[in-house]
Amino acid sequence: MKAREFFDRYIGVRSCGGCGELMSYEQARDAFCPHCRKKSEIYKKLWDMTKGMRLMLLFPVVTTLVGLVLRFVLPAIQRVAINDFIYPAEGVERGTMTGFLVVIAAIVSLDIFQRAMGVVQGRISAISGNRFTLHLRERLFEKLHSLSMSSIGKKTTGDMMGRINEDVNTVQNFITNLLPGYISQVFSFVFALSILIWMNPLMCLFVFVPLPIAVFAILKFWKYMRQRWRRRWTLRRRTNEHLHDSLNGIRVIKNYGNEEHAIRQFSDKVDSLARQDERTDKIFDTFFPIIGFVLRLGNYLILFYGNFLLFGGAMTVGALNQFNSYAGILYEPLMQINHIPRNITEFMTSLSKIIEVLEEEPEIQDKEDPRDIKINGDISVRDVTFGYDSYNPVLEHINVEVKKGEMLGIVGHSGSGKTTLINLIMRLYEAGQGQILIDGVDIKDISQNALRSQIGVVLQETLLFSGSVRDNIRYSKPDATNDEIIRAARMANAHDFIMALPQGYNTIVGEKGYSLSGGERQRVAIARALIHNPAILILDEATASLDTETEKLIQDALNNLTENRTTIAIAHRLSTLRGADKLLVLDHGRVAEFGTHKELLDRRGIYYKLVMAQTEAAIAKV
Repeated sequence: MKAREFFDRYIGVRSCGGCGELMSYEQARDAFCPHCRKKSEIYKKLWDMTKGMRLMLLFPVVTTLVGLVLRFVLPAIQRVAINDFIYPAEGVERGTMTGFLVVIAAIVSLDIFQRAMGVVQGRISAISGNRFTLHLRERLFEKLHSLSMSSIGKKTTGDMMGRINEDVNTVQNFITNLLPGYISQVFSFVFALSILIWMNPLMCLFVFVPLPIAVFAILKFWKYMRQRWRRRWTLRRRTNEHLHDSLNGIRVIKNYGNEEHAIRQFSDKVDSLARQDERTDKIFDTFFPIIGFVLRLGNYLILFYGNFLLFGGAMTVGALNQFNSYAGILYEPLMQINHIPRNITEFMTSLSKIIEVLEEEPEIQDKEDPRDIKINGDISVRDVTFGYDSYNPVLEHINVEVKKGEMLGIVGHSGSGKTTLINLIMRLYEAGQGQILIDGVDIKDISQNALRSQIGVVLQETLLFSGSVRDNIRYSKPDATNDEIIRAARMANAHDFIMALPQGYNTIVGEKGYSLSGGERQRVAIARALIHNPAILILDEATASLDTETEKLIQDALNNLTENRTTIAIAHRLSTLRGADKLLVLDHGRVAEFGTHKELLDRRGIYYKLVMAQTEAAIAKV
């Protein structure tokens, strides 16, 4: 089996149709190949990102070049020390002790200055690197929050976290740590080569004797290793994503007693990654010592020929030492050639994935001059058709009118489009056909912030943030007073159980509110929506997690809230919708029935059958 077929079948990567290079599953899914993109375009994007920090980011390069100059000066001073004071040529008078001390002082001073420059460079690099990382992470986080739900749904949480954390770190490390060194190595190679040619062209040729062999071997080796490196990258990303999913779903794992299975799955992934890392490291640790020996063959030839000239009197000890020092400087960039392709590949991949997010255009955008209206609550859905995939509509030709202060109940089997309709009203998705108007204004003309800031939502899947109960309730209104928080909690029938918690409203709920029961989390979420005092209240199975007694108390509170407030409620328990002014019954994405509770019962249609089925189920339980 060919390597490409193996990667496609087992590792989850695909071949790009444009350049033929291997891509990860995520890149293939997003139709994004970092190899097809022009490098000049990526570098220009990076240059634009550094605006306002360029001088600070370039400072390490400047200090590196200054240090490079000092590095070339030191062998020349050492030559003077050796030829004039330690091993003077025959017939040359040895220098005085004072002169020797001056030379030593110069060497020590240059060394101290060079190290001081290194300290300054390190401190500036730390500052510039952290500021660049902060700037880039903030831009990525802001961009991800501006994307439409359709775009976010295509990305896994682990992938987005990887771009904000790992990819940003890779880019920052390359710019602040690796790039100055690479620039220094380029200049050091050119300078050292020029000086060696000037000192002794024939000896300079010995430097390049092993070079063609080493470069040819490194290029072949890297072509072989590139696929292994990409496989390693894919395995690492998938391991991180699995870890994220397992930790987020640890309650489900425990509920089903699947701890051993989860541990075994994670162990398999970590084992695959460890074995891949082990194989890669073994190959690296075997190949490059051999390449280092091959490159050093030129140094051995220099020592042989240099000592031959030294014994013949054609070269001094100081000159040979200086030549060897410059040859060592020349060899350093050649020894680093094994790391440069890998580091550049990592950098370009991470930078491309960051730019991919930053350049992604949200499907839902405000108009150039959107309206910031104060919503009263009239909602009009006119001939709306929508599908997450254009060829597969979820809703078709929906027409609904809801007046200010009315309560609309939405009923239907799972998958009939109830939640989708709510998402369209909040403009989390864009209707493919038709119009949705609020107070007679198309929601496309209203700014997204103005629209959603006046809608209170309690979703079927309750999400609480890490922090206190108080912080979660006032999340929708950060400047809420304690009185407002308590009032909202009382209206949601949450105050009593909150006061029974160890620290009351200051109790930490834990990640996703796992320290609270499902019903308690739901009531905190309801209080969070109520404190916002929205013009439109949306309840998506808001009472699904509550017992019957608590549900009645909550429903009484919600009935009071619906006065002068437009409410849209999806409920599995149809008994909670009896007080709704209107009921919308959806069936396979179409409006099947529309009317009051009594009207729909009299029709004896879908709604009547649903009510009867739930009534019979309730009687059977008794």
